[in-house]
Amino acid sequence: MTGPSRRIIFAGTPDFAAPSLAALLAGRHEVVAVLTQPDRPAGRGRKTRPGPVKSLALEHGLPVLQPLTLKKADVQQALKELAPDLMVVVAYGLLLPPAVLALPAHGCINVHASLLPRWRGAAPIQAAVRAGDARTGVCLMQLEAGLDTGPVFACTGVDIGPRETAGELHDRLAGLGASLLAEKIDAIFSGELIPRPQSADGVSYAGRIQKSDARLNWQASAVELDRQIRAYAGWPVADTLLDGQQLRVWQAEPVDAMRPAAAPGDIINTDNEGLLVQTGDGVLRLLEVQLAGRGRIRAADFALGHPVTGKRLGS
Repeated sequence: MTGPSRRIIFAGTPDFAAPSLAALLAGRHEVVAVLTQPDRPAGRGRKTRPGPVKSLALEHGLPVLQPLTLKKADVQQALKELAPDLMVVVAYGLLLPPAVLALPAHGCINVHASLLPRWRGAAPIQAAVRAGDARTGVCLMQLEAGLDTGPVFACTGVDIGPRETAGELHDRLAGLGASLLAEKIDAIFSGELIPRPQSADGVSYAGRIQKSDARLNWQASAVELDRQIRAYAGWPVADTLLDGQQLRVWQAEPVDAMRPAAAPGDIINTDNEGLLVQTGDGVLRLLEVQLAGRGRIRAADFALGHPVTGKRLGS
């Protein structure tokens, strides 16, 4: 598609956003600046380090802006002076006030990791896995003042694998979002692609994840617990208590197993693959665990050094 090269401000911070920035940099439009969250401590040493988007921006010599808020007049003036035609927002982490939304001639668009209006909000990928959704995807949306309520330019859907973790799905959707952005951006600039309002039916929200969201409730079914573990395998990681100590559960699977009379949370047996735990409905095999202060380990190996059969998790 022909047409003038446009000026774009990119706003994003984590891994999910980096492929979209890379796609823009590979295209014919000019990324004039990158907005990203301030550097924060990360890793075991808690050293302050740049995020993935900032690192990519610096590699390409792009101006990087890291304001704590976009509400201040001087920040808004700095953005205005960049004379953007469009702002592309991908997992940025700050809400854009109306004054910023109005700055670019073509407004602000967002790459969102769900099939809107399902799973508006901050953690749509984890929410889809935990809910047991069979399908999700990415949408290009026009940003407005509401939380992910704007009209949608285009969506692409994918099936969620039966054993897929949120981290694996995250990586697939990040690439899918970047491809959709690269494919549709010229049609957005030309006006050929008109955004359509979201349906009023099927609206759901995925709020910010709290560590408490990952605590396992053994009254739930084995299927529900498996989804919870896969949803939070990256962070904060599902956990329970064993003899009063935190036990993280990195990987598990529902199994068909003979069940003695047992209460939810009881470790009813061990096998060559892991620990068999009674749930509120069915048996869950823990495959990879981590005791507080120790490293991740195969649950079967953990059982060799810890007599756990007959003990109850979560108490």
